[in-house]
Amino acid sequence: MAVLGDLCRTVRLLLGQIQRCGQSGSAINQYQKSVRCMSLAAPKLQPTVDDNEAVNPTFVNRNPRNLEQMALAVKDRGWRTTWPSQKFYHRLVFSRSQHYVTAEVFANGDAVPVLSCSTKEWALKRELGSTRCVAASQAVGEVLAQRCHQAGITRMVYRHIPWQYRSDAVQSFRTAMKEGGVTLSEPRQKFIGN
Repeated sequence: MAVLGDLCRTVRLLLGQIQRCGQSGSAINQYQKSVRCMSLAAPKLQPTVDDNEAVNPTFVNRNPRNLEQMALAVKDRGWRTTWPSQKFYHRLVFSRSQHYVTAEVFANGDAVPVLSCSTKEWALKRELGSTRCVAASQAVGEVLAQRCHQAGITRMVYRHIPWQYRSDAVQSFRTAMKEGGVTLSEPRQKFIGN
């Protein structure tokens, strides 16, 4: 309603200036004056701030996942002699035992996995012929990739054990994770200067 009142007031002022300019001078002089009279700056509208739209000047981001996705969160470095390295937000651990295949995703500094998938689960076990073969590794990779997407984790570090890396089971697990849309590397940490 206030905007409509300002618009009506502006139109009335404009018409009044045109009438004043039209009362004096010749046609050319009158044209120049009317153009000069009409070329006024538009009034600036002040935005109205509603209580629901007001932003607190001391905003604190309480979502650590947001900082991880922007690569701004702090990564714990740990000791240089520690293997595997502790510099990650999420770490993928793939293991094969004598009977089962297991994959787990750990958050930085946590001993309890955030996500896990294993051929011990009945839903996977009943679909597979063997719980330790290459097909089992691929199935675990596909299911874990789907669970990662549901949890919002799309990037993680996978540090393979060098003497197990070339096996077909590990390779099929890695390709299943990559085809599932999970990137097996994390961005480098960004440091913001003062």
